[in-house]
Parts: sequence; C-alpha cells; structure tokens
Amino acid sequence: MILGVMERMQRDMMKQWAHFFLTYKFALDEVETKLNILNEEFQFIHDYNPIEHVKTRIKNPESVMDKLRRKNMDINLENAKEHIRDIAGVRVICSFSTDIYQILEMISQQTDVKVIEVKDYVLNPKPNGYKSLHLIVEIPVFLTNRIENVLVEIQIRTSAMDFWASLEHKIYYKYNEGIPPEIQQQLKESADMINLLDKRMLALNQEVLKHREFAIE
Repeated sequence: MILGVMERMQRDMMKQWAHFFLTYKFALDEVETKLNILNEEFQFIHDYNPIEHVKTRIKNPESVMDKLRRKNMDINLENAKEHIRDIAGVRVICSFSTDIYQILEMISQQTDVKVIEVKDYVLNPKPNGYKSLHLIVEIPVFLTNRIENVLVEIQIRTSAMDFWASLEHKIYYKYNEGIPPEIQQQLKESADMINLLDKRMLALNQEVLKHREFAIE
C-alpha cells in the first residue's frame, strides 16, 4: 500500500514538472510568433528584415535541477521558477549591429512583454571577446484556468557574433572548461577580427543605402 502511494506521488510530481516545462514551451511559442510578426511587418514597411532567423530552446529537467543544486537550493517548482531565469531561451540572429537595438526597441514596445533585465555585451563585451545583447522578459501565458507569467531569456546578436560564440562554445567544452591561455588569447583576437568585420559590413550597408536613396531622388 505504501509503495502504491509513493508511486502515485511520484507520478503526480512528474506530471507537475511536465506541465511546468510546457508553460515555458508556450512562452517560447508566444515570443517566436511576436518576432515573426514584427519582422514581417518591418519588411513590408521598410523593405528590409532585421531578423535573419530565430532559434529556441528549453533547458532539460536535469539541467534545471543541477543548476538548483549548484545554488544550494531545494529542488522544487517554486525555486526553479523564481531562481532559474534561462529555462526558456530565444536566440535572434540579425545582419548588422544596428539591427540588435532595433529589435530591442520593437520588443520593448510590446505592451504585454515586460523587460526585466538587459545585459549589453555588445557595448561591453566579456573579457574573452563575447558579444551579444541579453534580455530577460516576462510573457503572460494564457492557460485554461489561469494566466502564468513566464520568464524567457532572449539573446540578440549578429551572424558574425553568433559564428564566433558557437565555435568558442565548442572549444570551451573540448578543453573541459580549462582553455589554455594561448588559446584564450587567440579566441580574443578572433573576436576582435569578427568585430572589425561587423563594422565593415555595417559601413558597406550604409553606403549602399545612401546610393539607393540618391538614385531614387
């Protein structure tokens, strides 16, 4: 009898966790839909789309639980919701660095999106050269019997920034998080080269736009 009760409790707990992660999936759906709408309308009005593509991901339960353990917190839904802000993640890839702030402005103007936090690693890169704009936003998810406010992390970066970050991530884990100093230096130099490329491509794009405006006149 006791075993049966414990099994039911375990099933109930697993169902609660599954529903918990489902709300984050719904929040990602909401954010992705908003971004697609904004991008499509921007394309219609300005004949230009600031968003190249969007990637989404949800942390798996084991990753969330490990993060709670590292924070010396009890593993429960309340702590996961309150203290883990990146369970749901969206990565927005754009062409030029100016697009990053255009996208930030469009997101901020959404009346049902609350921007909780902004970390600007574009203007203030990390010591290793990493550049990206990180947002934590709160999204209302309308469920059958209630509204659940869910946190979503949004990272906005150029294609060049994403290229560097993706390869740096792979190298980081190949060295089991202990990258030799000379490799760190080369990664930083590569990040500087990527930054220079971003600036050159932005300048070229602005030059093309000037010529197009002149031709129209």
